[in-house]
Amino acid sequence: MIHHKIVTIERHIIEGERAHPGATGDFSGLLRDLTLAFKVIWREVSKAGLVDILGLTGNQNVHGEQVKKLDVFADETIYRAMDHGGHLCVMASEENEDVLHIPENYPTGKYVLLYDPLDGSSNIDANVTIGSIFSIYRRVTPAGRGSMQDCLQPGYKQVAAGYVIYGSSTMLVYTTGDGVHGFTLDPSIGEFLLSHENIRIPRRGKIYSVNEGNYRWWFDPVKKYVKYLQEEDKATSRPYSARYIGSLVGDIHRTLLYGGIFMYPGDSRNPDGKLRLMYEGNPMAFIVEQAGGKASNGERRILDIQPTKLHQRTPLFIGSEEDVTICEEFLQGKRDLQQRAAS
Repeated sequence: MIHHKIVTIERHIIEGERAHPGATGDFSGLLRDLTLAFKVIWREVSKAGLVDILGLTGNQNVHGEQVKKLDVFADETIYRAMDHGGHLCVMASEENEDVLHIPENYPTGKYVLLYDPLDGSSNIDANVTIGSIFSIYRRVTPAGRGSMQDCLQPGYKQVAAGYVIYGSSTMLVYTTGDGVHGFTLDPSIGEFLLSHENIRIPRRGKIYSVNEGNYRWWFDPVKKYVKYLQEEDKATSRPYSARYIGSLVGDIHRTLLYGGIFMYPGDSRNPDGKLRLMYEGNPMAFIVEQAGGKASNGERRILDIQPTKLHQRTPLFIGSEEDVTICEEFLQGKRDLQQRAAS
């Protein structure tokens, strides 16, 4: 009889802590508080069609987008789960223009949390995949209640990042810089159980994911690269299949498991693209790199970008290492030069 070890996310966090003898338990406590917030959000997401939580609040967020009620609920849930534990000195959310301070009557800690409470929320009413994204840093200010300086750190300084995907099953995928692990929520016992240990992204995939509705505004190198993916060449497994959900968490999750490339390029209307560096680009780049993949803005590694604004945007090309490398060659004009030299 085969006995499978049942590993809850709590157990996984504690075992990770034991691997670091100097650990104080603060980081483990922080992750435990976060997973509780995600369970509460899942509970509401899973019954969203049954309660008066769908629809718009009538307000706009900092990006000028209409705010959905479920967005507000998720935003407040994460903040309230994290504001009193004493693990954080400051937070920042994609839904709020400025940093979120810890209330004066609660202690502060040595970590910083940035989060996108509900990614893909435009899909809520259609019952399409949505998710939450988070990113954790060590504070850089010596003491006090934290500041913008603590939030504006380059992605390579992350100590943890992850996302929750609320789909046909609810999964939490995270990394602390030692591989990527996935946990599936078992609703009957209310626990995230280890289901995908040490996820590795294929070196090359057969799927590309991009909003081709923006094709007319793309710059020529992006058009050339997508055309390259659509051309038939058995030696390089082309043409690729196109898959695009329109929910970053859903598209990245598929890319992580199956390989290929997800793209949200800048274009003539939005040269910096649409995705936010701090809430989407950095955490996803950290996860994908830890799984053996690559993440670029077309010119440089996402994790090396020094942010200057909390809601800074960035083009994003992320996925299998070989696919992103070839994409960069097109974007930088190198692939055309290689082809001319070969001919």
